[in-house]
Amino acid sequence: MSTFAVVAHRVTPTNTRLGTVLTPAQAVARLGRGDVALGRLDVLPTLDGIEPGLWALDRLTAAGVTVLNGRRTLVSAHDKLATAEALFASHVSHPFTVHIAPWLPTPELEPPIVLKPRFGSWGQDVLRCDDHDAIERSLAELKTRPWFDATGCVAQKLVAPRGYDLRVVVARGRVIGAVRRVAAPGEWRTNVALGARRETVVPPPDACAIAVAAADAIRGDLVGVDLLPADLGTWVVLEVNGAVDFTSAYSVDDDVFAAASAALSVGVEAAA
Repeated sequence: MSTFAVVAHRVTPTNTRLGTVLTPAQAVARLGRGDVALGRLDVLPTLDGIEPGLWALDRLTAAGVTVLNGRRTLVSAHDKLATAEALFASHVSHPFTVHIAPWLPTPELEPPIVLKPRFGSWGQDVLRCDDHDAIERSLAELKTRPWFDATGCVAQKLVAPRGYDLRVVVARGRVIGAVRRVAAPGEWRTNVALGARRETVVPPPDACAIAVAAADAIRGDLVGVDLLPADLGTWVVLEVNGAVDFTSAYSVDDDVFAAASAALSVGVEAAA
């Protein structure tokens, strides 16, 4: 009987609901041909890269294991420069993004913009700059962060905040879950870690379409896509999360975990 394993360092409620959680080293030692591995490595808490273990996903593929969310997908999701390149190449709407780093000439920046870590999450060290003075102050602040010397930051054109966003979970080309995240009072960011609340929602068809296109752009088998409402009822992809956490509150038609299992099983059959 084949094993379905989640390759991750963290034993989160999401990971345990999806499958047997194995570290990268454990996965290489225990999995073989006919088994399935779902890559769920996340960004480092230090915001300067991806958790170790991408090598294991390549080793598993070479050993005949079916790998979902492989190296390329996780890099394209967690590295915001790679995300921007993949979405641009696939003609998926995404804020204009440039790289700022100690070893690069500082590009000309026109406010309003958002500065954020290249490998960021949880809304940490994400700064909004509405004028040139704010850009100068924010860059000076970010340059004191250890991660800045390692990877630099990205600057993105600000999408006018509407106080909420949609987080859509996509599995093998199908939307299986979504929530609306409403920013905390006085906060423009919609991260739950910063006090935002989740609301159940049925995502509109146009939001589902762009979320699926974003997942396809990075070859994501199970990803979260954060969408911001834009002008004239359109949507902009803000980020793609290769290790998205979710709960049953995300369920749309079926239970989100049952839907994930069903969709990923189809993906395995297609890859076999």
